Amino acid sequence: MREDIRDVESIRSLSQLQLLVDCLPERIGSLLSINALREDLSVAHKTAAHWLDVLERFYYHFRIYPFGGSRIRSLKKNPKLYLWDWSEVSDDGGARLENLIASHLLKLCHYLQDVDGRKTGLHFLRDNDGREVDFLVTEAGKPWFAVEVKSSVSDLSRHLTYFGDRLQIPRLYQVVGMPGVDQLRGNIRTISADKFLLAIP
Repeated sequence: MREDIRDVESIRSLSQLQLLVDCLPERIGSLLSINALREDLSVAHKTAAHWLDVLERFYYHFRIYPFGGSRIRSLKKNPKLYLWDWSEVSDDGGARLENLIASHLLKLCHYLQDVDGRKTGLHFLRDNDGREVDFLVTEAGKPWFAVEVKSSVSDLSRHLTYFGDRLQIPRLYQVVGMPGVDQLRGNIRTISADKFLLAIP
């Protein structure tokens, strides 16, 4: 904040930028609204958007966008935001685990692109009726596998089943924070986060 960004970017109010940094961790996993951030910081929409772009260029956070498909009425705009340093995220409600999985999935996509030249992408699923799945990894623009993150073992995600059928997603995972879990229920594999991450470079 006070060294790298100050030396490279022309930002007048580093203190307000710090306020933005302080409030981003509590928005992990939710739809990102620049208007809400603008109101909280009492700055112009253009300023808030510029600050988010600056922080993203300095690898503080990254954004993923909803997957659009002809078979779902998907959202077209608002992304979700995650931090590269997931340890800054509060552990309440499973947000930290979700952020951890997000960063590793994005690294997987980057690895497959750089090493194998595969056109992979990371998205989330959400339609206008409020159904949502945390992550969808695509290859060549087509669904490859979807991931729903839960802090503990619970009932299978109905939204994961819905989108899996609707988009014909080959692999479906419900990743949980509890150790020692690996079971196949229907076409959804419920698996512990540590075991799931072993398969990701």
